[in-house]
Amino acid sequence: MKVVQNVPPRVAGACYISGSADGAVGRIYSVPNPRATHETSKTPLLLNPILAEQGAYPLLRLDERRQELQKKGTELFDFGTGDPREPTDGKIRHALIDGVPEVSRYPSTPGKQGLREAFCGWMERRHGVTLDPESEVLPATGSKEAIFHAPLAFLHHSHERRGVAYGTPGYPVYERGTLLSGGEALPVELKGENGFLLQPEAIDPERTRILWINYPHNPTGAAATYEYLESVVEFCHKHEILLFSDECYNDIYSGEPPPSILEITTQRTLAFCSLSKRSGMTGYRSAMMAGDEELIAALRKLRPSIGVATQSFVQDAASAAWGDEAHVEKRRCVFGEKRDLFTEFFEEAGLEYLPTDASFYLWVAIPDGDDEAYALRLMEEGIIVAPGRAFGAGGEGYIRIALVPGLEDCKLAIQRWAGLEAWT
Repeated sequence: MKVVQNVPPRVAGACYISGSADGAVGRIYSVPNPRATHETSKTPLLLNPILAEQGAYPLLRLDERRQELQKKGTELFDFGTGDPREPTDGKIRHALIDGVPEVSRYPSTPGKQGLREAFCGWMERRHGVTLDPESEVLPATGSKEAIFHAPLAFLHHSHERRGVAYGTPGYPVYERGTLLSGGEALPVELKGENGFLLQPEAIDPERTRILWINYPHNPTGAAATYEYLESVVEFCHKHEILLFSDECYNDIYSGEPPPSILEITTQRTLAFCSLSKRSGMTGYRSAMMAGDEELIAALRKLRPSIGVATQSFVQDAASAAWGDEAHVEKRRCVFGEKRDLFTEFFEEAGLEYLPTDASFYLWVAIPDGDDEAYALRLMEEGIIVAPGRAFGAGGEGYIRIALVPGLEDCKLAIQRWAGLEAWT
């Protein structure tokens, strides 16, 4: 008997061959390779099917090309991600540093009294709305996680109505939070002829449990009037639909201040407010949820199980931010200057865009309608934008400009873009 060891061990391991004294081969017996068994016998990993069905957050081709250009050392002007470059105000940074305790303790879900009172003070000054800091507000670790987790408190597979309606193109987290909460996603396509305002009559009240609205709007920059918000509130109250308003861009404007849904009602309504854009605190992850005390009580009961209480020193920074308006006024001026630069260029280049003086986004129609191809062409010039299709149905044929690079970089990017337009 002899051992044959020239079979690749990852395939079959070693094997024994039986035979007679005259060399005649009998049978071949495989010997399991213990190192290979663990790898080759693994069953496929089962995932939540919602994850398998969801596409990648960014568009793959654009991301791959961006990485290639970065490796080549190409100077890039990133208008794709809504992460402004302006420094966070010094008072906010120092409040964070001073708030770091010598002994670290777990933060609580309701957060510090001072933070809740600072936010309520801002809500009263900015929107004329009086809130109870004990029962009508709750801090969050950024609006993204708050938006994602909120449906968990109000949806269940046993409910007759599990639908969540939201506008598209829009923020992808409304859909993802809905599906991973066991809800039914009910996207409503937003139309340019309606100013990208979600039309209540397009909602099926028999299926809808929650309605998300987002004005000023990401990605278009569209703003809502007080009268529009009144019509949405009337519809939701009539059909007993919970109304969630994403107001992350409410403090970025150049003209009339955008209204809050809470100016009209708090009944079965929540506003989600963020410091990321208002105060340049994207990395701090700080936001507030406010409105109906029953809804807040439900979230207060849910959130300890998730583990998303805001760190105490971030709360101190947030208190400083909500209590100060001067730094926000400076940021509004900067974003206004950038907006004016681009709208002047769009007018000269004959590019169609949605006029807006709110948020820091600009929504631009592409002449040939292929938003991804146009985004790739701009990227070759070092200009990164977000193709509209990345934000869902109805976004095709547009690109989103996030006014995040500095003013001088905006001017350089416009010069390059103008050169590209001159050749098309």
